[in-house]
Amino acid sequence: MSKPRKPKGRPISGWLILDKPVDFGSTEAVSKIKWLFNAQKAGHAGTLDPLASGMLPIALGDATKTVPYVMDGRKIYEFAVTWGEERSTDDLEGEVVATSDSRPTEQAIRDLLPNYTGRISQIPPQFSAIKIAGERAYDLARDGETVEIPSREVEIFRLTLLGATTDKAHFEVECGKGTYVRALARDFGRDLGCRGHVSDLRRTFVAPFAEDKMVPLADLVALETIEDRDERLAALDAYLIDTAEALSNLPHLPVTDDQAHRLKMGNPVILRGRDAPVAEQDVYATARGKLIAIGEIEQGEFRPKRVFI
Repeated sequence: MSKPRKPKGRPISGWLILDKPVDFGSTEAVSKIKWLFNAQKAGHAGTLDPLASGMLPIALGDATKTVPYVMDGRKIYEFAVTWGEERSTDDLEGEVVATSDSRPTEQAIRDLLPNYTGRISQIPPQFSAIKIAGERAYDLARDGETVEIPSREVEIFRLTLLGATTDKAHFEVECGKGTYVRALARDFGRDLGCRGHVSDLRRTFVAPFAEDKMVPLADLVALETIEDRDERLAALDAYLIDTAEALSNLPHLPVTDDQAHRLKMGNPVILRGRDAPVAEQDVYATARGKLIAIGEIEQGEFRPKRVFI
């Protein structure tokens, strides 16, 4: 019997909050970071289009187990909409599919925003990662097919007009999971009768990571000049955020060393004491400040769903 292959790379774990540059795909960014850090595993929490810049949280090693909890978090984008043209991709990359000589007034734009605040129905762009009959919508669109993408409900917590000129308006939006900013621009243009597309897009926040945690890709690439491998990797590792920080929006359960051992074996632990929680859907447990498990509390018992070695 052949021996199992030893995973390539280092078994490091943590989050890197990358400031992704324009014209750099999310998958390409993850591959670059995985290579720079010589990490065994890597993944991102929320795709950014190549033409978009800003926050792309990248999980390394065991931190990939926490990706779903970051994907569900609120996000903030700053974006510009250029009026007069609707494009096939709803951004600068696509072909012009409709035009208008009309231009909205600033007041007309402000009057429109309440219609896009709260829970709204949105049809994702034709060029999106939505699956239609098992295929990505953007693959079908590139083949020249026009597909019917069903609308879905998304949540807009805050939508602000930052400024406007005759041909362009700048916005900031705080939104929930699954919101397409490109679709907002498209629908703004249609409702205002002037057509429109996103001409600039930057993500500044992905809960729970703040904007000041972002690291420019150029800063990381610059460390390649350090010849000593251990010194170079140590300099890179200094940018990593502890895995548990991705879970800071969840309830926290400190456990003892004995309980931590049981949890690592996949076993539940009984929570004792008058103030012990009785029921909770998602909780993360730590021992001595180290992340041990994510699980649920039911009938006064913590049951691990994901364990961290």
